[in-house]
Amino acid sequence: MINAGIVGASGYTGETLLGILLKHPFVRLSYLSRGQDKEQKISELFPKFEKISGLSCGPTDIKQIKEKCDVVFLAMPHTASMSLVPKLISCGKKVIDLSADYRITDYRLYEKSYQVKHTDKANLKQAVYGLPELYRNKIKTASLIANPGCYPTAAVLALAPLLGLGVIEKDNIIIDAKSGISGAGKKMSEGFLFNEANEDFKAYKVNSHQHAPEINQILSRLTGRKTEIIFVPHLLPLYRGILETIYVKRSEVRGRKSKGNIIELYKKFYKDEPFVRIKKDAEFPRLKDVQGTNFCDIGIKDCGSNIIIISAIDNLIKGASGQAVQNMNIMYNFPQETALL
Repeated sequence: MINAGIVGASGYTGETLLGILLKHPFVRLSYLSRGQDKEQKISELFPKFEKISGLSCGPTDIKQIKEKCDVVFLAMPHTASMSLVPKLISCGKKVIDLSADYRITDYRLYEKSYQVKHTDKANLKQAVYGLPELYRNKIKTASLIANPGCYPTAAVLALAPLLGLGVIEKDNIIIDAKSGISGAGKKMSEGFLFNEANEDFKAYKVNSHQHAPEINQILSRLTGRKTEIIFVPHLLPLYRGILETIYVKRSEVRGRKSKGNIIELYKKFYKDEPFVRIKKDAEFPRLKDVQGTNFCDIGIKDCGSNIIIISAIDNLIKGASGQAVQNMNIMYNFPQETALL
């Protein structure tokens, strides 16, 4: 049994983490905090946890974390984690950070994307990118996990089999992405108010979203050279879920040799991955297939010289809290499906 804490327990990802960890057979939830001074029972914030957890949630206290926790989940806004991570690492705690603070290895690119100085370059170098399907071996021995963003999770899982095998061109990748409103967190913003988003649909941060450098970084690792995508996110008038339609061109060299069944290629690539499901020919994922789950569903349309990949995830689970727990399971050698199926 390990003791786990959540910093930022009152947000959407914090709430989702609570629900998963409270049913985890090998975890004792021992500490909760949030960004407000007032201490409050978690069941008062989320009545659904009444009679399930009697924990209180107040300001972050490093001394309490040191005494009570083996692993700490940081479910805080971007730019907030890097002030806390050095203290937790120095206390010998394992940390799973759900923000973007440790995802982008080039601190200058992080600073450009998030408009803030990175204050923990030392731990940035040792952080492991927590996409289990690609980096499981590194995750096993990590002390600090940079939990991937929601858009990058759906994009990288969709593209990894083709890029890793050189089947497609590296410079002609277009990602048309759509997300529910919870992806923006609980911050107050006019564009995310119900009356503004309801019965509407819009593109935002066109080819300038802060997740694009993260996607480019991981895809560049897969290709062995600089790879940049065209990325256009859209806001859906619903609470949760991400669906991405990705357009790629078949490589003139290796792609010509891979005219076989692309779907079988995906199934072979992910044959040992419990949370990636490949659709049959002419079948494609929809949000209802994955909402409330830790699955990433992928459908593929081979159009000859072009290939279309459609991926879908729940942004709060596989795109955040569920993936964080999947990473914890790997770190502690638990079956990775524990509490997630």
